[in-house]
Amino acid sequence: MRGGCAWRLLPHEFPPWQTIYHYFRTWRLDGTWERINSVLRERVRAMAGREAAPSAAIMDSQSARTTEKGGARGYDGAKKINGRKRHLLVDTGGLVMKAKVHPADLADREGARMVLDRVDESFPDLRHLWADAGYRGADLRRWITERLGLSLEILQRRSWWVWVRNDMEPEPITRGFEVIRRRWVVERTVAWISGNRRMSRDYEFLAQTTEALIYVTMIRLVLSGGSRKELREGFSDTLLEPLAPSLSTPRTTPTSS
Repeated sequence: MRGGCAWRLLPHEFPPWQTIYHYFRTWRLDGTWERINSVLRERVRAMAGREAAPSAAIMDSQSARTTEKGGARGYDGAKKINGRKRHLLVDTGGLVMKAKVHPADLADREGARMVLDRVDESFPDLRHLWADAGYRGADLRRWITERLGLSLEILQRRSWWVWVRNDMEPEPITRGFEVIRRRWVVERTVAWISGNRRMSRDYEFLAQTTEALIYVTMIRLVLSGGSRKELREGFSDTLLEPLAPSLSTPRTTPTSS
């Protein structure tokens, strides 16, 4: 994931690439990658003192260019990108709950229905969603409220035009980049995923393969600690032992002279 090499270019110390790809494909088809991601997410939340099942989530999408590999794709007129959209549903800590990949010419409102399909069954404790202005619309809000039983809150940048009394000064507005409440969490997750060279573009023929690679990316992030120091300090051999015996081996840190 980090190096971004093709299956046939795996280092020689690995097993044959056909064997590795066979297990990757098998685990994609039977949902193993998604289940491992779910187990790790629940354990991270438990270590942070939260309930294992999230009650609120943030939703957003990222458009990624595809290659000559082929497969389903579309043109995102807003981003000027020909490729696919990666729709993400993350918890308030930025850990992926569900991922859905589809052609980029589908609007965010249509993609939201895909990523939220049966989410009430997968996450029965979920009650609230945050999203950006791309998810505005009475039909989508009605579908989320009536079909899923969730509330939807749209987060936007502050307007330049506000009404104030004559004896009051308007609140100053930040020019340029502005951190928007809650939305920065899912945007950070997008940055985590894009930081892996294999995910800088969509190199896959099947959108389902890209979905599996998103879960693999998050699994790698959690197990390695990534840029989140609390994850690295929180994991113990006891937590990782049920997933893979080799993961419980403590790391050796090189000493500096």
